[in-house]
Amino acid sequence: MDAIASAGPDVKKAPPEGSALVYRQSAWTRATHWLWAACLFFLLLSGLQIFNARPQLYIGKESGFGYDNTVLAIGAVNTESGPRGFTEVFGRRFDTTGVLGWSGPPGRESARAFPSWATIPSYYDLGTARVVHFFFAWALGATLLAWLLASLLNGHIRRDLWPRLKDFRSLPRDIADHARLKFSHGRRYGPLQKLTYAGVLFVLLPLMVVTGLAMSPSMNAVLPFLNEVLGGRQTARTIHFAVMTLLVLFFVVHMLMILAAGPVNELRSIVTGWYRANPPGEEEA
Repeated sequence: MDAIASAGPDVKKAPPEGSALVYRQSAWTRATHWLWAACLFFLLLSGLQIFNARPQLYIGKESGFGYDNTVLAIGAVNTESGPRGFTEVFGRRFDTTGVLGWSGPPGRESARAFPSWATIPSYYDLGTARVVHFFFAWALGATLLAWLLASLLNGHIRRDLWPRLKDFRSLPRDIADHARLKFSHGRRYGPLQKLTYAGVLFVLLPLMVVTGLAMSPSMNAVLPFLNEVLGGRQTARTIHFAVMTLLVLFFVVHMLMILAAGPVNELRSIVTGWYRANPPGEEEA
């Protein structure tokens, strides 16, 4: 897969006739791509710091000792061999000492859900984490809204991202080709790319923003119905965490596909806009 699309190809900057290079990513595409990447990086690491303040997730409107609605818990317990970290998912507990629950340099371990190298700041500071998280959350939301409006106006969504019937028909073959690491460097996105990018841009990122707003007490006064729609603040927090996990998974697969498809060509596309595509009508084996 290439990098996430943000605006359509710029037809005004077509390469010389006969060239295999096409101007696939406009300046707007590249700018929003890197803005999203930066925002999501800081949101992830500051969000993990915020999660450390209460490393449990629940389903429902309330939580506490009197409720049995925990779906995820990360913590530490004392054992005969010393403190051990654990991660509990739907009541099933796993030992995650050294990574989750109990981690740190040898001799200086401490109880914390996510290790210091995975959070911003690295030391426990909930106030700073919240400031960083909210700043980049608003930056992400503003960039996403600007991208959406521009892409509707210039036809990018309709032309390049919106899946058509033929895309669904070609999807099984495209999935099989990706599984075999067989890539066709087309001038347009393939069926799997369209569906993946559409899922991220129109489902996961908006859902991340909406669930984030639902957890904000100030927004509850402005949009009191939001919590009810999402099943309560605790459910919204759980959905928020689940969406974050899916975005991290997308990023990992995204990077693997870039490496497999040809990192030089893919990076050139998202840095300069130019992409070396197959000649018209030719498919790459």
